[in-house]
Parts: sequence; C-alpha cells; structure tokens
Amino acid sequence: MATCFVVQGFGKKTDYTDGRVLDLDASYAVIKSAVEAAGLKCVRADEIMHSGTIDVPMYEQLLRADLVVADLSTSNVNAAFELGVRYGLRPSATIVVAESGFKNPFDVGHIAITPYKHLGEDIGLKEATRFKAALMERITAIVAANAVDSPVYTYLHRLDPPRERSADAVLAEMAAAAAQTAAAPPGADAQTSKMLLETALAKINPPHGQSSDFLGAKAFLELLHQQRPTDLFVLQQLALATYKSKAPTPKAALLEAKAMLERINPQTTNDPETLGLWGAIHKKLWDLEPRDEDLATSINAYSRGFYLKQDYYNGVNFAFLLDLRALKSARAGEREEAIADKVLARRVRTEVLGYVEPQIAEAADLPLDKRYWVTASKWEVFVGLGRDADAALAEKAARDLQPPAWMLETTADQTARIRATQAELAQVLAARA
Repeated sequence: MATCFVVQGFGKKTDYTDGRVLDLDASYAVIKSAVEAAGLKCVRADEIMHSGTIDVPMYEQLLRADLVVADLSTSNVNAAFELGVRYGLRPSATIVVAESGFKNPFDVGHIAITPYKHLGEDIGLKEATRFKAALMERITAIVAANAVDSPVYTYLHRLDPPRERSADAVLAEMAAAAAQTAAAPPGADAQTSKMLLETALAKINPPHGQSSDFLGAKAFLELLHQQRPTDLFVLQQLALATYKSKAPTPKAALLEAKAMLERINPQTTNDPETLGLWGAIHKKLWDLEPRDEDLATSINAYSRGFYLKQDYYNGVNFAFLLDLRALKSARAGEREEAIADKVLARRVRTEVLGYVEPQIAEAADLPLDKRYWVTASKWEVFVGLGRDADAALAEKAARDLQPPAWMLETTADQTARIRATQAELAQVLAARA
C-alpha cells in the first residue's frame, strides 16, 4: 500500500502571529481521513514506533513516503524545515496545507497551499467535509500525475534526485572504512562507528511491521567491535545478535555468544546487562539439552543481576528458573527443595513488581525496547503470581506498544512456560503429598 507522511505539529498550538490557539490533532483527523479515503496509509511522526531518536524514521519517511502532506499552520518552523527536506529529496508528490489564518512568507508565496479553516480551536463539520473533499481531490490528482511540484527540481531542472544505496553496498563501504581506520587513534573513526552502531541497533529493533535481522546486525557489530574492542555495550549487543541469529545452528550460536562473554568475566561481573545475557545463554542451552550445570549457571547469573541492582529483567527470569528447578526437585522426590524454590519464586516476583511499577510510570520518554521490557516484565510477574486479570491488562499494554515481533514472542513463550511449569509442579506436589 502506498504511504503518506504528514508533517505537522501535535496537539494544541499557538499561532504567535495572531495569538490564536489551533488544535492540530483535529486538523490531522481530517487529513488522515482524506488520505485513507484516497487509498493510502497515513502516519504522523507521533505514531511512529521507534527505539532511538525520531530523526532517523522521520528522515526515512521524508525520503520514502509516496506522498507527503505538510501542514504549515501556526508558522511551525519544524514543519517548514521538514517540507524543505522533502522538496530536496523528492521532485514530486508533496502537498502543502495550512489554516486560513496562515501568513504566507514571501519565499513560499509561489507554492500552492490548500487552505482549511478553524472555528475557534476546532474545525466545524461543514468545513471538515469541504476540506476532506478538496484534499482527496488534490491527492488523487497529484498521485496520478506524478508531476514535479518541488521548487528545487522545478528551478534546477537538471538535478537528479538522490538514490538510496543497497544494504550490501553500505556494508561493503563500512567494512572498507573499518579496515582503514582500525589502527587510527580513538575518535578518528567516530562517524563510521556511529553509523555502524545505529544500523546494527535498527536491525535488532526495527520499526513496527519489520522483522529483526540478527545476522545483519551481527555483521555490523563485528566491524564495530574491531574498531572498539573494549566497548562493553558493543560486545553485549554482539553477543545478543549472535545467539538470537541461531546461525549456523541454535546451539552453535549460543556457544559462540558464550565465548564472547567469557572475555569479560561474567562469573565475577556486577553488570546486570552482562549477567542477563549470561543467564539467557545458559537458560537456552538448558532448553536444548537439560544439563544441571547450565541451569545452575543461569540461576546464579540471574539472581546476582537481580540482587545486585534490583534489575527487573534478571528478576523475572530468576523467578522462572526457580519454578523450573522446583519442578525438577519435585520430580526427583525432593519435596522440601521444591517448596522452597516455589516460595522464593513468588517472593522474587513480588519484589520485581515493586520495582517495575514506578519505572512504568516514568517510561514515556524511554526508547521503545526499554518501555516494552518493563511493561512485559509486569505482564510476566502477574502470570507467575496467578493474577490473570492483571496479567491480561499488562499484556494488552505491552502489545499496544507494537514492539518488534521477537520481543512479543519471547514474552509470550515465557508466560506460556510459566503456566505449564506451575501447573505441572502443583500436580507433582499434590501427588507426592
């Protein structure tokens, strides 16, 4: 489906040229209705799910969107800037709209502007109907004509628009840059490093609707690790991408990631991220081949990460593995050990709930991945505590964030395993009572 990106402010904004307050969300509702009626998918910047700075998906939309509608109402400087970027990137398929009180500066006096009128802060029904019909007509005409409407390409008629390079071409270029700067002093290759890291993180946590590319992320992170061999965050992300890639096999990927982390002494570290990764790797090794040493190592890592820093991610996994160990003990007839782990798991989950509640309240400004994991941890805790109604609400909140599919799959799989493990544990303990 063709896409339309709307360049516009959000909420109620004051036009400082005349003091009027306009509700731009009301304007957007009409614009979105017209765009969708014309057969395009419509999105505004505040609707884009992203894991880092909004700049990257915003510029991507300005380049790639089949149509851009720019609303200059209230003399919005950001909207005018983004309109200029669009005009520089694409020769056609840009529509400018503005509230009728907009005072048109001289430099855009030659640009066609589709007007609409607010009645106070809002748009009346009659005006909304008229504006929607007028905008639909313009959208249909401009998409069908594919004519040049950018003043940049109108006056610089021999100018060719930019083209994106393929991912393979970018990777090859970065590989060459990394090789050339491997021996350079710190800071000399800062721009290349920044590009490598941003590209890798975007592949791990892509925009909504796209699949994660862990192998691709691993390739970029390996190049970055060559440049920054002592950067802990880079090594952690490399280990994550490696075991998540499951290539060439799940076990081989886990063992490769395990070897990476062994360079930073996971047995003695007090870094919760490293401990979480170390615990995850051994937990997955246990899933592939249930060996007592892997279960013990995973429990040790998650428990240290939880108690050292009150880290909720380590806490929920620590509690889950206590359930697993309780079931293992119950099957072996070790009833007291099983009950001890069952009670401890419940206490850990109760503590985790106390940590995540205030973090959720402050999570609005966090990147998507952090917002998701703190919300998903609450979902998982409620499942483990048997609070099904609360779990359903937390699950909805987590899904509403629209994270990458692998995140939801991870939590859904874990909660299903918690329910199954606790159900079997109850049966075994009851049978051996």
